[in-house]
Amino acid sequence: MTGPEGATHERPDDDPDDHDDDTEPSWFPGHNLPGHARGMGLTHHVPEGALLDFAGSLNGAKPLHRATAWVLLVVFGLPVVFTVLRTWDALS
Repeated sequence: MTGPEGATHERPDDDPDDHDDDTEPSWFPGHNLPGHARGMGLTHHVPEGALLDFAGSLNGAKPLHRATAWVLLVVFGLPVVFTVLRTWDALS
């Protein structure tokens, strides 16, 4: 339906989540998991799948989402860096 100045407006009955099949609406958790994660059996119900789902829902265009991604990178990257430093110190 076209409104003034050529703007398009959705009709109230054009709800994208209104469907008759058994699929979940797009806003339910678990829709941001990569295909290979689903293939391995991960869902949003397990911690690893929930983390992947959360990270997949981040939008790089939003500053808060970008800051959240950097915090996640630091939180999960620092233990790896510390382990490498400890191993390097033990070998030398």
